[in-house]
Amino acid sequence: MDRLHSLRVFARVIDEGSFAAAARELDLSPALVTRLVADLEKHLGARLIHRTTRRLVLTETGELYLERVRQILAEIDEADALASASTSEPSGHVRVLSPPAFAVHQLTRLLPEFRALHPRITLEISATGTGDTVDENFDITLLVLRNDPPEGEFVARRLAMCEVVTCASPGYLARKGHPGHPTELAQHDAVLPQRMRNITFYRKVPHEGGLEGETVHLSARRPALSTGHYDTMRAAAMAGMGVVGLPSFVADEALRQGALVRVLPGWYVAVNTIYAAMPTRKYLPARTRALLDFLLLKFGGEAKDPWLGF
Repeated sequence: MDRLHSLRVFARVIDEGSFAAAARELDLSPALVTRLVADLEKHLGARLIHRTTRRLVLTETGELYLERVRQILAEIDEADALASASTSEPSGHVRVLSPPAFAVHQLTRLLPEFRALHPRITLEISATGTGDTVDENFDITLLVLRNDPPEGEFVARRLAMCEVVTCASPGYLARKGHPGHPTELAQHDAVLPQRMRNITFYRKVPHEGGLEGETVHLSARRPALSTGHYDTMRAAAMAGMGVVGLPSFVADEALRQGALVRVLPGWYVAVNTIYAAMPTRKYLPARTRALLDFLLLKFGGEAKDPWLGF
């Protein structure tokens, strides 16, 4: 039995939540994946996974074993990275966890350029991230946070800032008019995230170290549309449904093309920071470093919004 191979297969089965999904990701047959895990259990003389018709559940032994397995695999990857640090062409597989909207509107458009630069690196993007939690099972987790990243066993690099942009379609504004002050939004239809109850607008008044000025607190009345899906909000606003607040990295293309127009440009709702977070390791694999450096280059890595400069 190839013990290392079995360990990687076991960890991937848990990451993917099923033998079949792990087999697809590893390009192996489901029967082989099942056999490798069974052989590992036989070698250990202990059951690692409870198998049911609905899901896989780690046994107590399996949980303890998986923790050590992840440490072992991380050490091996770090050793590989150290040994290959001098190579000119990074290679291997990089797993990225991203909020869906950032993956759709930003990452995917950059992938061909990254692929041309690093043809030996393959990428796996899970567009299921919440944007506020680091997952150590991924090489890079992309975070979109109002505050500093939470403390933990990871390091975070700032990629950019992103403002929440208030905007609407030209057709809607032609019918309803352009509000000149946040209090006038009470007369407008709104497209809002689900469960949003209050909105605070801040006037943009530059000062040393940031922005300050008048604040206006609004109670969100029942919106014309509420949804937790940014692309649905964007599409509804472009169709003339009402005024919407979108992250600049979601709204930028529509704003450039004139499909959406900024509303109350002298005010802002929120400014978030986008981070690339990675598990704390002594040696960062060259493939992960290549992707991180590429993202820093493309998004700037500075405390400013690269999507509002058009």
